[in-house]
Amino acid sequence: MAGTTVYRTKVLPDWVDYNGHLRDAYYVLALSLATDELMDRIGLDAAYRARTACTLFSLEMHLHWLHEVKGTDLIEIDANLLGADKKRLHVGYDVRVAGQSAVVATGEFMFLHVQQGEKTGAAAFPPAVAAAIAALAAPPGSPPWAGPGSRAMALGRR
Repeated sequence: MAGTTVYRTKVLPDWVDYNGHLRDAYYVLALSLATDELMDRIGLDAAYRARTACTLFSLEMHLHWLHEVKGTDLIEIDANLLGADKKRLHVGYDVRVAGQSAVVATGEFMFLHVQQGEKTGAAAFPPAVAAAIAALAAPPGSPPWAGPGSRAMALGRR
């Protein structure tokens, strides 16, 4: 699924700030909704969650704003599988304005598959979900995700 569009949405009027741009918090909302779509695609849909009491928890997120999004824009979000193990997913998202190739923001997430209930804790993906996740991997020789990736945030010393 390298760079596959998983979510599209119009920027809603309530999402727009005093500059006529998409407000910071709504990038995160759009990425969260894109994650819901990604979960459905790999078999972690509502039926799975109801049947197993398992879901994904977000462990960490990095968001990079690269260009402005106007209040009149339609945005598209592409998912890129950056890594996975038996319990975790590392996903990079590209946010674009529909019809434009430039990435306007990126979101990088680490997710943990969790069994909820009396003994909440990390749980291995079942075989069918693990296979669906493996199918998301970019083919060998594909270019790496273009997002800036995780990095420390700090002011340099003089």
